[in-house]
Amino acid sequence: MTLMPSPAPQRSLQVALGERSYPIHIGPGMLGDATLLSPYLAGSQVMIVTNETVAPRYLARCRQGLPEGLEVEELVLPDGEATKTLESVSRIWDALLAAGFNRRCTLIALGGGVIGDMVGFAAACYQRGVAFIQVPTTLLSQVDSSVGGKTGVNHSRGKNMIGAFWQPQAVLIDTDTLLTLPPRELSAGLAEVIKYGLIRDAGFLGWLEENMSALRDLDAAALTQAIERSCTIKAEIVAEDETEQGVRALLNLGHTFGHAIEAHQGYGNWLHGEAVGAGMLMAVELSQRLGWLSAPEVARIAAVIEAAGLPLSAPADMSAEDFLALMRLDKKNIDSRLRLILLAALGDARVHDETPPELLAELLTAFPRR
Repeated sequence: MTLMPSPAPQRSLQVALGERSYPIHIGPGMLGDATLLSPYLAGSQVMIVTNETVAPRYLARCRQGLPEGLEVEELVLPDGEATKTLESVSRIWDALLAAGFNRRCTLIALGGGVIGDMVGFAAACYQRGVAFIQVPTTLLSQVDSSVGGKTGVNHSRGKNMIGAFWQPQAVLIDTDTLLTLPPRELSAGLAEVIKYGLIRDAGFLGWLEENMSALRDLDAAALTQAIERSCTIKAEIVAEDETEQGVRALLNLGHTFGHAIEAHQGYGNWLHGEAVGAGMLMAVELSQRLGWLSAPEVARIAAVIEAAGLPLSAPADMSAEDFLALMRLDKKNIDSRLRLILLAALGDARVHDETPPELLAELLTAFPRR
């Protein structure tokens, strides 16, 4: 069956950061709309950076959305989380320098979270900072990594350990790009969508329970609503705490556990959203062990994670000691104290740095493996 684009209306919202504020536009058909990109271009030099998977599908359409008379360069990088390295970012800098791009150039990140993070980091550093635009093509990048200005690359000892905060000029979310997204990638993105309901909006969590089948069937109206609500929650949190000094840490529910899984398994073997899905369940079960959530609430959360097509277990070859060693490298930790995002209630996440070590060890030992 061929999936056709839907006539779902376009939506817009704002990330309110004073002079660094920017819009998020959501809807079908955005890549070919020349009126959307042009207001956010810093000058006449534009480089579109994408990967080998996205380029054949969307590079030409993205270029068609640029006004005439620009100096446009293209750079196609390899695909995959394993390529999220300083070496790949250096390729972007090399291409910019070879083309003679100046401080008024604009980079366009066309792809998923890996491309968006690398292009943003390259933009943050090139000639001490140039403009960039996020054009995310996966659900995970549309609802999470493209919004908020976190950019960077992985290190062999930890995910996203090298990077910078650098806000885009705009985020253009063309929901038509999800029509070619593999089901596994769609499920990975749904992990981040579920996260928003868990940390701040129990009503949205209930909506997800009712609409998960529609989301997995790529229903355009359901996807647009889920993306808009997710981006709205993230924009509110980023506006409160741009550089993660406080409330923004709540966006990392499940990520301390999930990043440990990714690092242990090798980046790309578990998709980020898959690791976060398992990590969220670990955080939820730890919340229950602390007496904050009931068994029925944990079962409810596990059911929605499973309905999204996400794992309910950790890797079979990963011990409790493996988890602890990698979790100690988490960026949220302060003064060697392990800080975890847990749930005091559905829709109410908290930063917790006083988990009894024996309770954490019990969870890590008892959690299912596959």
